[in-house]
Amino acid sequence: MPQDLTAAQSESAYVLDLISKKSLTPDERQRVIRESVKYWIDHVNEGFLQYRKSVSTDYTAVEWSDEGACFRDINGKEFIDMLGGFGIYVTGHRHPKVLKAVHDQLDRQAIHSQELIDPLRTYLAHLVALITPGDLQFAFLTNSGTESVEGCLKMAIATTGRHKFIGCIGAFHGKSLGSLGGTSKAFFREPFLPLLNWNHVPFGDTAALKMIMESCDFSGDRVAAVVIEPIQGEGGINVAPPGYLAAARELCDKYGAMLVFDEIQCGMGRSGKMFACEHDGVVPDLMALGKGFGGGVMPIGACVGTPRTWQKYIENPFLHTTTFGGNPVCCAAAIATINVLLEEGLPKRAAEKGEYLLKQINDLAKKYSKVLKLCRGRGLMLGMEFTDNGLGYEVAKNLFARQILISGTYINARVLRIEPPLTISREQLDRFLAALEESLLQAYKAHQL
Repeated sequence: MPQDLTAAQSESAYVLDLISKKSLTPDERQRVIRESVKYWIDHVNEGFLQYRKSVSTDYTAVEWSDEGACFRDINGKEFIDMLGGFGIYVTGHRHPKVLKAVHDQLDRQAIHSQELIDPLRTYLAHLVALITPGDLQFAFLTNSGTESVEGCLKMAIATTGRHKFIGCIGAFHGKSLGSLGGTSKAFFREPFLPLLNWNHVPFGDTAALKMIMESCDFSGDRVAAVVIEPIQGEGGINVAPPGYLAAARELCDKYGAMLVFDEIQCGMGRSGKMFACEHDGVVPDLMALGKGFGGGVMPIGACVGTPRTWQKYIENPFLHTTTFGGNPVCCAAAIATINVLLEEGLPKRAAEKGEYLLKQINDLAKKYSKVLKLCRGRGLMLGMEFTDNGLGYEVAKNLFARQILISGTYINARVLRIEPPLTISREQLDRFLAALEESLLQAYKAHQL
């Protein structure tokens, strides 16, 4: 479309007016729905629309506000959020303390100068050193999880001088070119091959990991890093089996490789501990953070490392830089998030709520075994595996009709994830469980199972 700055000025003023309003008229709501769909088709990506959760309503669902463990669409319909933005909302939607920190910082300064010492970056890095296990000491702050993975890969190369990486089948580490190499599904990778030098082994298979590391060492194509999600998210909520992370640590030490844990989705209290690797008592050389790190209010991630992994970077701090990563507003959100997680005991609460859900859902799996196979996971990072892909999608659609938001996992389409805010109430969990049983029964009857 032709450039039209006059139209852009008028349109931006109209949208700013919408943002400022506490409520919209019925005509304004319909206009926003209509224009959102049109502009998505014209300027975003029409292909995505079929995946948006408008499948169970007589209008297109346009989200407009959120609070606690719920969000509301533009027509005021409230949904319990069992998806949690793929694990973002660890402190709930718009937690007052996180919002206050962001507002307070915005009133003072939004973006740092790039040249002076920005204090919130230093305070946040110090806090990260305090909450992470072992000798993880340094943090490079990023804008997203995939950037955090990129940082970990570069630090591993700088530390070892090697360029070979090992990932796991079912892994998802992002879609930028470095992290995409670790993401295991051909559907995402094939259009962009060749990528960095990656091999993938079955998740949880210690013998396979040992074999490939021995082979790489023997052939001289030595491994820079082994990259593992302690709980695979997009792979279908797969928890590392007992002893697997410890074996990976031992193999990395033996062959001089860095051990990288991707805690982007499973970290920040979601698994029932601050970080999922703590369940196994294993400390990585590098850790990637994102998603919940900003409390569901601001986008921020971190590449966290030990003194050894930072040595080359300290010698040349221009090896890896960022313009917006670690900006004051996002740092304020992350600092408040850490405070809320600890002050409100959210990791422990996630463990308790997850244990309750796991038992209740597995009881439903026994009752509707021809639809739902099982539920697995840790804390409030759970996955329901269905007997086939179609049934999982149908149950998600049925739940949405009952005002429950849920979604599948990228790499295992048979699995619906359960990753609500850690602040969700027991009453809301029970409403979800009731809606789930109704949805399972509806699918059961529809297919005469």
